[in-house]
Formats: sequence, C-alpha cells, structure tokens
Amino acid sequence: MEIVVTGHLVEWRGPSPFWFLPFSEDDSAIVDELKPMLTYGWGCIPVTCRLGTTEFTTSLMPREGRYLIPLKGAVRAAEGITPEAQVTVRVTFAMR
Repeated sequence: MEIVVTGHLVEWRGPSPFWFLPFSEDDSAIVDELKPMLTYGWGCIPVTCRLGTTEFTTSLMPREGRYLIPLKGAVRAAEGITPEAQVTVRVTFAMR
C-alpha cells in the first residue's frame, strides 16, 4: 500500500531539533484502520519513503490523531529541503 503525503514540515524542539511531515487527517484515518496489520508496537509503523530521489526507511509516529513522517537531516540535506519548504513524500507500507 502506498500514500503520497504533501505538506509543510513542522519542527519539534527537544534536545535536538527534529522535522516531521504530518499526514492529513483523512490519510491518518486510513492508516489507523490498517494499523493492526502495520505496527510493530507503541503505535509506530515502519515505512519506506521517497523524497525526490532519496529513498529512506523510518517509522511513522502517532501524534494528536495524525501520523508524522520523521525527516532526518541527511535526507533533507540530500534534497536541499529547508524548513519552510513544501514537500511531497511517497510512503510505502509493508503489510504484515
């Protein structure tokens, strides 16, 4: 299964700053329905993502009723992504 997510990055300031791309509410609802077949625990869901020409693996994180795609610094640097940019990420799920 695959979902294409487009939006603006959000920053979470913890000990280190992290950048995430949030799913829409509708796409988050789809993921919630399939969660029992996707999760490995704690609500995190492993995925393979493609941003531009960069492919990477990560886990979606649930937050306030939506899912977030963590975008590592190496991925953002490889694609020249700045915090204010709008990005599109192709997310592929491995059904268990």
